[in-house]
Parts: sequence; C-alpha cells; structure tokens
Amino acid sequence: MGRAFVRGVSLKPSDVGRFLLALLAVAAIGLVVVVRVTHRPAARPPASPAQPPSVASASAPQACDPPAWRAAAQANARSLATLAWSPFGRAESGWRIYAAAVGRLIGSTCPPDTAGFAAAYGRWQQGQTLAPDGVFKPEEFERMKNRMALERPFVQFTSKGLCPGPPPPQALEAATAAEGYGGKVVSLRRGALAAYRRMVADARADGAVAGADDFKLISGYRGPEEEAARCADGGCNTVSKASCSAHRTGLAADIFLGRAAGSDPVSTDEANRKAIVATPAYRWLVTHADRYGFLNYPFEPWHWEWTGEPP
Repeated sequence: MGRAFVRGVSLKPSDVGRFLLALLAVAAIGLVVVVRVTHRPAARPPASPAQPPSVASASAPQACDPPAWRAAAQANARSLATLAWSPFGRAESGWRIYAAAVGRLIGSTCPPDTAGFAAAYGRWQQGQTLAPDGVFKPEEFERMKNRMALERPFVQFTSKGLCPGPPPPQALEAATAAEGYGGKVVSLRRGALAAYRRMVADARADGAVAGADDFKLISGYRGPEEEAARCADGGCNTVSKASCSAHRTGLAADIFLGRAAGSDPVSTDEANRKAIVATPAYRWLVTHADRYGFLNYPFEPWHWEWTGEPP
C-alpha cells in the first residue's frame, strides 16, 4: 500500500488512520461546543425604565382605576345621565342605554364611569386617529353606531336597497309555548332557534336569568303580510318600525330582558330602555351573545339577530 499526502507531508497508512481519528475527535469537540453555545439561555433584556401612563401602556391587563384617566372618567360620569343628544333621531338624555354596547366595541369590562373605561375609550380613539382623551362624544358614537349596524348581515343586505324575501316554511321551526313570552308561539329559522336555546341554557348556568320571563321570546318571524299590516297606519320607516324588518328573515328575535314598571317589554320609551340595559340578562347578552352568533340593534335592547345564515 502506498503513502498518502496531507498538505505536502508524506504519511504511512497507519499514520493516516491515526490522523483521521484525531480529526474526528477535534470535530466532535467542536460540535459539543457549538451545541452548548447555541442552547445557552438568552440574557434577559434590561428592565425598561418606568413610563408615565399613556394610551399605549394602558393596554396592559385592564384595571378600572388608572389614575391618569380619572379626569376623563369624571367627564363621562357627568354625561352618562345628562348628555342631551339624538343618536337615533329622537331626543335622549344621557348615553347609559348604549354604554354596554360601547364597552363591548372598545374592549372594556369596566363600568362606563370609571377610569378603566376611559382608558379603553382612549385606545379606541387612537385607533380611529381621534384625539385620545378618553371622553365619550356624540359625534364619535356615530362611528360606533355605523360599525355596529354594518356587523349585522341584514343591514349589509338592505344597504344595497334590497329587502330579503321570507324563508321557505320548511326552514322555520316553532319554539315551545314555554319559550314564548306569555305562552305566545314564536317561530325562527331552525339554526337560529337552536343557537337561541344553547345561549339561554348557558345564561341559566351563569346565573343571568333572574326572573321567570327572562330570555323568553316576545317575537320572531313575521311574514310580509304581517309586516304590511303593521305599517297600515303609516307609522313605518321610523327608528322603531320599518316596512322591511329583520323579522321577515326568521333570523331576528325580540327577547324579554326585563322592563320598566308598567311598560310593554318592547316599548321604545327611554325609561323602559334604561330599565332593560340595567338588568343582568341584558348585560350577559352584550358580553356573550356574539359567541352564539347574535348581534343587537342598540336602540332596542331586546332585539337580537342571528348571523349564522344570510338573510
């Protein structure tokens, strides 16, 4: 057997073997070093210096009393009951009726008169390129109202100038008399009724049902003939009654969530709506209903539409 050459050095076969073993040993040592270095825990970054409260830092896990937002909270507390405005074309006093819906949109679980709510409102303002002062304003609610409306598939459909036709009879299912307010028989599309039942079962499990009538169905599907009869007095196409209603789709339900003393549970009087939004049933729905596919028309706290099927 001949000799081998490494970088011009003549080696015997036995030397070549020893040389290769040495190279392998060196390579193995290098690999261990690389692995150890690679898996060395990264050094902790130095702690950031304390920052003053700001819109950005307020996005940490929410507390309801960050000091920097207390002045905004005081302003919101005053306007909750006294703000003179017409958010749906009818004069109203205060914005408490819409506070829970606003809280859902801005991602706040704090009461509307707290600094935590103001901080969340400020973050929403910043996202809308508005001055992030945390103070509720009627003109800003217009943006919120439009967004909440366009979340509803029915509004998306009717915004094109169209009115959906009624579903075929086989798509509807009647709720039981026990599910209807006052024993009334109410029908919904099958998917909507199933989702409603799941939602009510979970509301009961969570303790949100305070009275015997809570979550019962006041109204559901209304066909074109019934809708036309409701408009015979010429009172349709207002904030509270439309000639093309979401009820004709079989996807909308009026749900009993409470009422003011002596009021019809679907009365649009301000006192009745204020009483409803204060109930545990309504607050539970605002927080949880979208998990079951239901969205609210905020002027009517009792009106919820299922979004699981197109109109």
